Amino acid sequence: MDLMGWTMVFKISQSSKIPAFLAMQVMDQANQMQAAGGDLVHLEVGQPSSPPPAAVCKALEASLGNIASHGYSVAMGNPALRQRIAEHYQDWYQISADWQKIAITPGSSLGFVIAFLSAFDKGDRIAIASPGYPAYFNSMLALGITPQLLPARASQNWKPDLEALVANGDIPDGLLLASPANPTGVVMRDDELEAVCRWCDQHGVRLIMDEIYHGLCFDERPQSALAFTDNAIIVNSFSKYFCMTGWRLGWVVLPDDLVQTAERLAQNLYISAPTINQMGAIAAFDCYDELDAHIPRYQENRDLLYRGLPTIFLGDHAPSDGAFYLYADVSALTDDSVAFAGRLLAETGVAITPGVDFDAYHGKTHVRLSYAGSTKEMKKAVQRINAWLAKT
Repeated sequence: MDLMGWTMVFKISQSSKIPAFLAMQVMDQANQMQAAGGDLVHLEVGQPSSPPPAAVCKALEASLGNIASHGYSVAMGNPALRQRIAEHYQDWYQISADWQKIAITPGSSLGFVIAFLSAFDKGDRIAIASPGYPAYFNSMLALGITPQLLPARASQNWKPDLEALVANGDIPDGLLLASPANPTGVVMRDDELEAVCRWCDQHGVRLIMDEIYHGLCFDERPQSALAFTDNAIIVNSFSKYFCMTGWRLGWVVLPDDLVQTAERLAQNLYISAPTINQMGAIAAFDCYDELDAHIPRYQENRDLLYRGLPTIFLGDHAPSDGAFYLYADVSALTDDSVAFAGRLLAETGVAITPGVDFDAYHGKTHVRLSYAGSTKEMKKAVQRINAWLAKT
């Protein structure tokens, strides 16, 4: 703004300096190429290619004529949906969950914000594994919370060493873990999860457990952290297993001491999650069979990538036992995963995500591939990547 020769400079928040979410930038670039006529294969975003369950869409449609569906719900969410989620914990985990401790959020992303703001103050430290989901790290930075990175390696099955924190006298205020994990697909055994919960309770560390990919496991279903502790914050979502990414609905199971705080935050941050979407989501828990039918395809896609891609592309990696990601070590090919992914996209139309989005330590030599799409797309990706590698 120019006033009589003076240039006015306006303040910009320090929070605006958080890093970009590269997966979303790659998706945007790939979509632009596709809109211009390009033949793209999308392995960059963890988004199921299957539609929401038919019963969910019918429930949403049936709600359109109900005027209450177009207004606010209470801040914690539709009581009928919260009660159905509590039943879900009984159905899947044989856990008795109190529905009044469950908050419905506009996507799990806001669920994490509620968790961070309700349990932590500016300057507090939350330990997170690296590699890990970048929005954890970036949201903490925006809120003035310090992410304490715990390096993990494929040789350790991507699991951080918590006892090292004790040995170093460096115990954080909180710990955020995911199982199944993004970007590695690693699933914690129940005894490992129980040990983590016990460790947190013993050391006064608030656990935030990301269970967004529960339901997407290729062996036995893992237990919820809710079975082992009453002090953790459990975050989940309708996006992945339920195939409802664009609905922007998540939920948080809260410990007793955070329920009222979380409710006040919800009232002021977003009033309520989208009411009509909540109405449709109630039907999702009647669709387990339809949703479970997708899992063999994810496993087939994973196995196709493992078999079809050469060792030079996969490198040193741990088994992906859940979610729908393969975290590949491409150190034999590059030390600049951003440039590597960019060239692959430009020259083959295969979109993948650079590891620097997830991994502060070794991200320059890793990339993430999502196998949430169709098997046809996975075959196409394997063919293009192999042909490209043969020429480079």
